[in-house]
Amino acid sequence: MNPQTVSELTLAIKSNLETEFGAVWVAGEVSNVSRPPSGHVYFALKDSQASCPAVLWRSSAIRHKFDLKDGMEVIVRGRLTVYPPHGKYQLDAEKVEPKGIGAQELALRQLKEKLLTKGYFDPRRKKALPLFPKRIALVTSPSGAAVRDMLQVLTTRWPLGEIIICPVRVQGEGAAIEIAAMIRLLNRFQADESLKTDIVIVGRGGGSSEDLWCFNEEIIADAIFESKIPIVSAVGHEIDTSISDLVADLHALTPTDAANKIVPDRTEMLQSLRDLRNQIEGAVQNRLEFARHRLDALAGRGTFRRPLTRVRELEERLDELAIRLNRAARRRVDRAGEVLVAVSGRLETLSPLNVLRRGYSLTRTESSTELVRNASSLQPGDRLLTKVASGTILSRVEEIRPDGS
Repeated sequence: MNPQTVSELTLAIKSNLETEFGAVWVAGEVSNVSRPPSGHVYFALKDSQASCPAVLWRSSAIRHKFDLKDGMEVIVRGRLTVYPPHGKYQLDAEKVEPKGIGAQELALRQLKEKLLTKGYFDPRRKKALPLFPKRIALVTSPSGAAVRDMLQVLTTRWPLGEIIICPVRVQGEGAAIEIAAMIRLLNRFQADESLKTDIVIVGRGGGSSEDLWCFNEEIIADAIFESKIPIVSAVGHEIDTSISDLVADLHALTPTDAANKIVPDRTEMLQSLRDLRNQIEGAVQNRLEFARHRLDALAGRGTFRRPLTRVRELEERLDELAIRLNRAARRRVDRAGEVLVAVSGRLETLSPLNVLRRGYSLTRTESSTELVRNASSLQPGDRLLTKVASGTILSRVEEIRPDGS
């Protein structure tokens, strides 16, 4: 036998309990409410036979619009956990609602939480509406007041747009299926340019919560979320907010409000264009006036009144530069001549001809250009050419005598 420690047993119970139950909805009476300075709310949830400790953490408590009080009947959504130091389980409450709401309202809240988790309400995924829609689809009842109101607004504000009425039921059993199917059908037509729709209004006029309920069904939320066409939801009156309003790319308060928001006002646009034209004309006129003043100022300058004056000034300047250039060139030539005379004198001093004038001569054999430097390089009978200052002597070697003989 290998017994568990208390900690091991408690942790095993904690793991199994939290895994098995996860999120739960529990109805009961609130008792023993405690609010310490931390901001957490501790209470017990009980009925006639059992009691369950619960805690509403501060992060969740600050989001609730009512205060918990002893004796209040509530429905709590939370998770079961075990607090190991005490070995007790408790309900970590995430949301507390007053008891008495119907099953429909509870289902609506659960659906909202589901879609919120899936990102259906994320503002970042919402598509921008076209500024000037060419084709507008109205997914609504063809006989209701809403469609007449939308047609009147759209044709008055933006007569350039083509309006397509897509008839569907907007209340009762099967209405949600029809609306979702129409949205998907319009999206399938997007591949054909001639059938392409720029924007869709989905909605109806006011009514009871039961009349508007089809716009709270998940099938419509899926169709709107998956649509490639921008969707505007306009369901009921200003105080009504449906699932389709939350998922759509734009929530309009009423069908009339939707029509006003998706198209520009032709009259206002024409006035804006007139104002813009006047602004452009004024700007051009101011620019021309500025250019005219600038031209007059330039024309008044002496350069334009006496254009040859500047030319003559430049010619005079050019003559001065030419004179200075000639002087500099002559100085350079004179200095070069002096250098040349000095170099010529040095070359004259070193010239071999001057050496010959002093009585020296240059001798080579008739058959060679090399000068004779050594008598032993000659043979009797060799013909010699001897260069003196005033000519050349041709002679023949008769005898070679070594030095000193």
